[in-house]
Amino acid sequence: MVIPAYNHASRVSGVVQQSLQLDMPIIVVDDGSTDGTVDMLQPFLPDIKLISHRVNRGKGAALVTGFKEARKAADWAVTLDADGQHHPREARQLMEAAAPSLRPVVVGVRRGMFRAPWTSRLGREFSNFWVRRAGGPSIADSQSGFRIYPLPETLNLDVRARRFQYEIEVLVKARWRGIPVVEVPVGVTYQAGRERISHFHPFFDFLRNFGTFSRLITQRILGCRIPQGNGR
Repeated sequence: MVIPAYNHASRVSGVVQQSLQLDMPIIVVDDGSTDGTVDMLQPFLPDIKLISHRVNRGKGAALVTGFKEARKAADWAVTLDADGQHHPREARQLMEAAAPSLRPVVVGVRRGMFRAPWTSRLGREFSNFWVRRAGGPSIADSQSGFRIYPLPETLNLDVRARRFQYEIEVLVKARWRGIPVVEVPVGVTYQAGRERISHFHPFFDFLRNFGTFSRLITQRILGCRIPQGNGR
């Protein structure tokens, strides 16, 4: 399991504690946190592998770091966010959908998003629409961070984005490569009255999304697809 974390000191302990109950190796990638996130993870060592970026490089960069480390011993990686919105126990449901013969990307579709901030709901619909326009899969939750990735194929997709847009670009380029994308319903926690930790900036990330989708659509129009093959 790979957990990217950035300034999640108040939540990351609970996420890791629940994840350890799954009895699988856990890699936490601290993406240059400045709020004591690393200190909160110390009690879990050596039961988890902790990797730290010296400065913040983006969620996608943290995932790539985690994937490269996980690839040393595994062929798949479960990912979930460190903000406490996901229920780690539901990773089993995603694993059941990861048919080894198909080697899909499995995405946890968050139920109960009507309780999420309007920026999250709008962002998801915006992203879903443009993923389809870029030649990606028709998907209900392109921004969910609760996923399973086939590691060799994912690391071979030549994904350029290194922030939130990484997860979006993976979906599009997976479809270009013929890698299936499977969706599994999962729960989500948005507790009323509880401060939500999010590093999604509507204005700047809208511009980044626009740039990523423009690049992907241009590639699609020009026929600059990445080579066929499953990367194994």
